[in-house]
Amino acid sequence: MDFTQPKPATALCGVVSADGKIAYPPGVKEITDKITTDEMIKRLKMVVKTFMDMDQDSEDEKQQYLPLALHLASEFFLRNPNKDVRLLVACCLADIFRIYAPEAPYTSHDKLKDIFLFITRQLKGLEDTKSPQFNRYFYLLENLAWVKSYNICFELEDCNEIFIQLFRTLFSVINNSHNKKVQMHMLDLMSSIIMEGDGVTQELLDSILINLIPAHKNLNKQSFDLAKVLLKRTVQTIEACIANFFNQVLVLGRSSVSDLSEHVFDLIQELFAIDPHLLLSVMPQLEFKLKSNDGEERLAVVRLLAKLFGSKDSDLATQNRPLWQCFLGRFNDIHVPVRLESVKFASHCLMNHPDLAKDLTEYLKVRSHDPEEAIRHDVIVTIITAAKRDLALVNDQLLGFVRERTLDKRWRVRKEAMMGLAQLYKKYCLHGEAGKEAAEKVSWIKDKLLHIYYQNSIDDKLLVEKIFAQYLVPHNLETEERMKCLYYLYASLDPNAVKALNEMWKCQNMLRSHVRELLDLHKQPTSEANCSAMFGKLMTIAKNLPDPGKAQDFVKKFNQVLGDDEKLRSQLELLISPTCSCKQADICVREIARKLANPKQPTNPFLEMVKFLLERIAPVHIDSEAISALVKLMNKSIEGTADDEEEGVSPDSAIRSGLELLKVLSFTHPTSFHSAETYESLLQCLRMEDDKVAEAAIQIFRNTGHKIETDLPQIRSTLIPILHQKAKRGTPHQAKQAVHCIHAIFSNKEVQLAQIFEPLSRSLNADVPEQLITPLVSLGHISMLAPDQFASPMKSVVANFIVKDLLMNDRSTGEKNGKLWSPDEEVSPEVLAKVQAIKLLVRWLLGMKNNQSKSANSTLRLLSAMLVSEGDLTEQKRISKSDMSRLRLAAGSAIMKLAQEPCYHEIITPEQFQLCALVINDECYQVRQIFAQKLHKALVKLLLPLEYMAIFALCAKDPVKERRAHARQCLLKNISIRREYIKQNPMATEKLLSLLPEYVVPYMIHLLAHDPDFTRSQDVDQLRDIKECLWFMLEVLMTKNENNSHAFMKKMAENIKLTRDAQSPDESKTNEKLYTVCDVALCVINSKSASCNADSPKDPVLPTKFFTQPEKDFCNDKSYISEETRVLLLTGKPKPTGVLGTVNKPLSATGRKPYVRSTGTETGSNINTNSELSPSAGSRSREQSSEASETGVSENEENPVRIISVAPVKNIDTVKNKEMNSDQSTQGNISSDRGKKRIVTAAGAENIQQKPDEKVDESGPPAPSKPRRGRRPKSESQGNATKNDDLNKPVSKGRKRAAGSQESLEAGNAKAPKLQDGAKKAVPAERQIDLQRTQTGWSLASS
Repeated sequence: MDFTQPKPATALCGVVSADGKIAYPPGVKEITDKITTDEMIKRLKMVVKTFMDMDQDSEDEKQQYLPLALHLASEFFLRNPNKDVRLLVACCLADIFRIYAPEAPYTSHDKLKDIFLFITRQLKGLEDTKSPQFNRYFYLLENLAWVKSYNICFELEDCNEIFIQLFRTLFSVINNSHNKKVQMHMLDLMSSIIMEGDGVTQELLDSILINLIPAHKNLNKQSFDLAKVLLKRTVQTIEACIANFFNQVLVLGRSSVSDLSEHVFDLIQELFAIDPHLLLSVMPQLEFKLKSNDGEERLAVVRLLAKLFGSKDSDLATQNRPLWQCFLGRFNDIHVPVRLESVKFASHCLMNHPDLAKDLTEYLKVRSHDPEEAIRHDVIVTIITAAKRDLALVNDQLLGFVRERTLDKRWRVRKEAMMGLAQLYKKYCLHGEAGKEAAEKVSWIKDKLLHIYYQNSIDDKLLVEKIFAQYLVPHNLETEERMKCLYYLYASLDPNAVKALNEMWKCQNMLRSHVRELLDLHKQPTSEANCSAMFGKLMTIAKNLPDPGKAQDFVKKFNQVLGDDEKLRSQLELLISPTCSCKQADICVREIARKLANPKQPTNPFLEMVKFLLERIAPVHIDSEAISALVKLMNKSIEGTADDEEEGVSPDSAIRSGLELLKVLSFTHPTSFHSAETYESLLQCLRMEDDKVAEAAIQIFRNTGHKIETDLPQIRSTLIPILHQKAKRGTPHQAKQAVHCIHAIFSNKEVQLAQIFEPLSRSLNADVPEQLITPLVSLGHISMLAPDQFASPMKSVVANFIVKDLLMNDRSTGEKNGKLWSPDEEVSPEVLAKVQAIKLLVRWLLGMKNNQSKSANSTLRLLSAMLVSEGDLTEQKRISKSDMSRLRLAAGSAIMKLAQEPCYHEIITPEQFQLCALVINDECYQVRQIFAQKLHKALVKLLLPLEYMAIFALCAKDPVKERRAHARQCLLKNISIRREYIKQNPMATEKLLSLLPEYVVPYMIHLLAHDPDFTRSQDVDQLRDIKECLWFMLEVLMTKNENNSHAFMKKMAENIKLTRDAQSPDESKTNEKLYTVCDVALCVINSKSASCNADSPKDPVLPTKFFTQPEKDFCNDKSYISEETRVLLLTGKPKPTGVLGTVNKPLSATGRKPYVRSTGTETGSNINTNSELSPSAGSRSREQSSEASETGVSENEENPVRIISVAPVKNIDTVKNKEMNSDQSTQGNISSDRGKKRIVTAAGAENIQQKPDEKVDESGPPAPSKPRRGRRPKSESQGNATKNDDLNKPVSKGRKRAAGSQESLEAGNAKAPKLQDGAKKAVPAERQIDLQRTQTGWSLASS
């Protein structure tokens, strides 16, 4: 029953009873304004009851009560002040509409409007459910809804006013005390108006939508729910109205159409959540808005769509792909807030819609490199948040973006990335919350985080230490659990991460020692020296804290507190004492922090800095209990009862890494090892077959066993025979550690070492070289550790066996495979024995430390002869090329080792120094690599004299880009360490000649002046090479002009021109070359620095070993290079660049030429080997050397800090493609190159020389072979040249230089013209004399 099609009641209008009075129900008296309100209410209730009981079929009653119905609609009732009266009248009117449906008894449109507005006002009574009249209000609502009485209003012109009032009333009265029936009747009432009307006006729509706005939603949740259900029910009808509204506002920009225009995006979000179908026509309008020119408008749309796409149940991205793609484009928006909002959205999207991760990945990749720090930061937060929810939500690519950002230039971004990865590791690897597969997915995190310790920033280092203590190995775990975590972590780390972790413990231990020394200074009486030492120690400690500038002030303040508070000092002493347990450390840290805390100062930067210091020095992981737990874990691995396999580690690997871990900890926490149980386990390891395990165990005994002899006699008696056995028949490493262990922990070490020395020295047999290596190692270390006891007995062993019998004889023939390097396992035992023999000589001399005996000079001559002979000391040609490389490396390293001892450095001649330096240009890549690493390691520890840093200048000639980059990093490190050392040590100013990096310039100039490649002082191409070597060093030195250093270096070069070469003071050609190099250096310094012309702050001192004292009347203002040459050196010629050259830009100085192949026709076919070469030929040859392998392995881009290792390369494959041949078609071509042999091997053929029977390229006539650097050819197989004056010149010293091209491969030598017989005989005669001198020297030494 409803008024869907209302009909006017014209027939009923004005009908009254026969007597003209209004008919009332039985018992009801007349209702007029004459009666009281209470009486009126009483009578109206009876009327209500009558109308309530009537139905539509009671025609007589309908006719009878029509006048009453009209009477109840009078103004008297509609405007009655009593609400009960109004309610009863409204109920009557509602029933009247029901009874008379479909014809309403009221014909006037105005009257109808008044009636419905009246009824609507009464519905406000629904608000109070506790009211006595609530049931009657509910009846009114129910009646109206059931009959759909308001549908009558559709015929009224201004019906919209009634509907708006009704909707507003219902939305305002609904509350949480209403039951579902109330809500249902309201919905029925409103939905009938929407669905059965001609449309929804904007005002009516606003009355519904306003309840969706967040502000209204929060005020009345029930009205929001009512509107939501209403919209769902009427979606088909109202969708068009909604679309029109958004079209007006979004597309046409008519914000005046509605008061809700400013809330369109909030409305869209809510409507989408209610039913996406409500916005079918609106979504294309949003795509239009996404492309708006207004950044703020795009930002608003992006925020909206982020919520729509990211909501949990949304399928908008799949349903509307164009809009999704358009939205993704906003990741690259020019407006920063838009990009930021897009990135923030990605987190919710990844968590709620994993299927969209693929679409997001590429855009997040671009944003992870965004120029804005905040965006890069939020990319990390987005990925980490999703990963912490569920690791399956993020793919490896997304985790890779976080990994990259650990090296971001901004600390905030790096920190977020590192902490995020640490949290993932703890969640999925330590706690195993998602199983083994998830743990495997993030297993790389531990390595990556530890690699960051290689960064220079102290903030990075401190954060890695914090992450290690809180996430990788949480310090708050119980001891056994903590050590198990550490044990298996160490076993699963990659080598570089292990080094980083070891370095971390080393740095913490070093800082502990600094603090310990500071406390010791506090115990001493106050003095100027004490204050100076204390200040230096405070500066050192401050450098180990964040923001060293501010840290200095805080450390000084902390030092003052320590001086005043004895209890605080005692707490700190306990914290850093070797016996401090982890629990004690925790208590000490809290106690010290409590004492320094200031309740009135919530943020205390001083306290924060002290906490940083305490966290670094506190032993929160390792104590005696922890070491015992580690040993037990290792024992379980040895017994096979551990969970090694479950932890993803093999038992052998667990044991080996466990011993390595204990070995490292034995350096930093030696006291914690002192227990019988620990040593018993180590003795068990000594008996194992694994050589590495036994070696590590011996070293642990060496580091920690100082009290074994007195406290643990049983361990001592068991250990001694094992150490003797290892020193005699163990591996070389075991023998070394065994000898050092005996020397370190036993009081009767002389007796013990003698029991090893005597049988070994008597049993030496050169015919069985494989049994020689370990004895030679033991003897060398014994003679070094106990020189007073064994120096004399060793002298006869050295003269009669080491030199005469072993080094001067080749008993076996090496394999002629043409390789320049072989893996360790392929090196012949005889060569390994010779290498150890050379090391024995050095150790013996280092033990004696006596340069007055002839032994040191004889040894240096022997080593020099080995370098000159290219490793083949006997020149019998029985030794292979790879073995010769090993011996060259050993000889060069030996000279460098002796130079670390001041007494031997004094007797090393400039010629011997130059021979040693040329090893860094050896033709074998591994020789160059290992020698450079040894050189750097000694220099960085300030063990070598400054002149040896000049050797790095020769690296400019290295054909491998990686080696040049490595050399430059070494230079940077060395120079920074020396400058820092001078700043931190005031006393160092007295030794500036040996410390100041700028003083390397005269050594470098002298070294380059004696470069065997530098034969003609006016050759432009040779000068260009000299300039490149100079700039390789000067570029690093001139980075900063500290204390006017540019002028100082210029002054040094000018002063050198006023001296003579001390090596050959009377040779004009030698001095001319020296002055020419000085002029090139001055040319470079003047061109690169505008401030070099200022006055030098001090007059430089030149080393007298290399330069004579300036003569009083000597003036040298001559310019040794022409102006034209000067211009060529600075500008360079146009350089042809190959394809590879353009891709790989040179890393070194400007002016370096790319690698260009020389052909046979370029060098000519009829030029004698020793004749003058054309400049072009020389130029091409040097160009080949400097850029021969621009495609060599690049430095690690992800970790800018170079990891310097001194371990030799064990596999030739590691250096493949380092030296490449850019033109395979000209492999056989040979060009002449001023006494220098350069080779660049093709990919896959590194360090392999062609055999003599290989053919030369037939495209051009055969060219002569180049002579080896510093030596004439030794046989016809190396090619002979026609006789000329140069044959009579003295043999130049030197080593084969780094390979630069393949022109001088032995293949080319097969067709080269032969030398005259005189040339063949000259060198062997000289070599024979040299060898005789060496042997004679050793005979005299032994006597």
